[in-house]
Amino acid sequence: MNSQEISRLTAAQRAYFASGATLDISFRIAALKKLRAALLENQAAIADALQQDLGKSPEESYMCETGLVISELSYLIRHVRSFAREKTVPTPLAQFASSSYQKPTPYGVSLIMSPWNYPLLLTLDPLADAIAAGCTAIVKPSAYSPATSALLEQLLSSLFPREYVAVVTGGRAENACLLEEKFDCIFFTGGKNVGRLVLEKAAPHLTPVTLELGGKSPCIVDESADCKLAARRIVFGKFLNGGQTCVAPDYLLCQASVKDKLLGYLREEIQRQFGPDPLHNDSYGKIISEKHFQRILGLIDESKVVFGGNSDPETRKIEPTLLDNVTWEDPVMGQEIFGPVLPVLTFERLEEVIETVNSRETPLALYIFSENKNAVRQITSRCAFGGGCVNDCVIHLATSHMGFGGMGESGMGAYHGKAGFDAFTHYKSIVDKKTWLDLPMRYQPYSKLSNRLIHLFLK
Repeated sequence: MNSQEISRLTAAQRAYFASGATLDISFRIAALKKLRAALLENQAAIADALQQDLGKSPEESYMCETGLVISELSYLIRHVRSFAREKTVPTPLAQFASSSYQKPTPYGVSLIMSPWNYPLLLTLDPLADAIAAGCTAIVKPSAYSPATSALLEQLLSSLFPREYVAVVTGGRAENACLLEEKFDCIFFTGGKNVGRLVLEKAAPHLTPVTLELGGKSPCIVDESADCKLAARRIVFGKFLNGGQTCVAPDYLLCQASVKDKLLGYLREEIQRQFGPDPLHNDSYGKIISEKHFQRILGLIDESKVVFGGNSDPETRKIEPTLLDNVTWEDPVMGQEIFGPVLPVLTFERLEEVIETVNSRETPLALYIFSENKNAVRQITSRCAFGGGCVNDCVIHLATSHMGFGGMGESGMGAYHGKAGFDAFTHYKSIVDKKTWLDLPMRYQPYSKLSNRLIHLFLK
């Protein structure tokens, strides 16, 4: 689409929102149900598209994408009436006689820009939240996942009129055109550099923005941890989707006394989960593009590989790879890896971990494996991060009962469940003042009595 077509589309959505059609809660619920039914009916087509783009197995596609969206939709269908209800709040005595309430109101026309690594989940989850909140939405999926983007366009265009929900496909040119438009809110998932551009483009319109970014998420294992179980869960979280997960453990911070034991279990787990030849495992994902494939290979220092390291340029697969004796000066620690490479660093004291994490950009996730409650309390209290797990990885985002989001360099705002509804909602604070009584103390001319009453009421 060119800039004129995008402008017309935005104008059509603004007119549709102004009509009030999306304000009715029954209308929103019907739309959510329609989307859920379509996902249930098109599971095979979705799995096929995700396999084409990322080499995902049907099981992984449902577990990590389709199933999570269905769960979010089901949660919103059950709770959106409660979320959208006006909430009465206490009224100060000084405002007697009146009542006070908060009225949830949709922002209006929203833009949702999604990435390629979880192209279905990270498009439809925020879209579900926007629909629940009563917004219209223009959805821009990634050009790097063309099969899933084409499926999303086909699916959503068959369910909703374009003035309500529309898909804009394409690459940077379309992104640039969209960001020149005035939206009422923007939801972006992706990298920091584009996130900064989104903020820059939103600033002239003072448009509220939710940013879901990434970063180097640490995985901490101390000497009290169950190393065998930790290895199993770390291997799952790190190498899921070929390591292309924004909340994957980016690097391992292991207490030096248990490093060798943990490395041994990690090797065993990789072989157990992916077999002796992961490059020929049909359930093991591929790297999204040749550009990213070469970038990840450039981060692997062969002298530090203690497991894996092989790759197949034809399939763009890289073996689950462990790097030992890594320092912060190594290239692999200079950027978010976003691939199946796990560098291992060590520490002696817990204070070193806290200093290491807090002296760098705030990560999207943090994981700690420990049976020491004090260590867990220290790490979760004193380290800055978006969200995380104790004795597991990744699973904190798979719930509609908690908001998911980053802070600082890893993003701003949150979504999922009520937090997702809130991301697309403004809460109007309203005082309904009664007319049968009008206290005179606030009006001039002031007297000694009015002065005493003002101080009495406003203590």
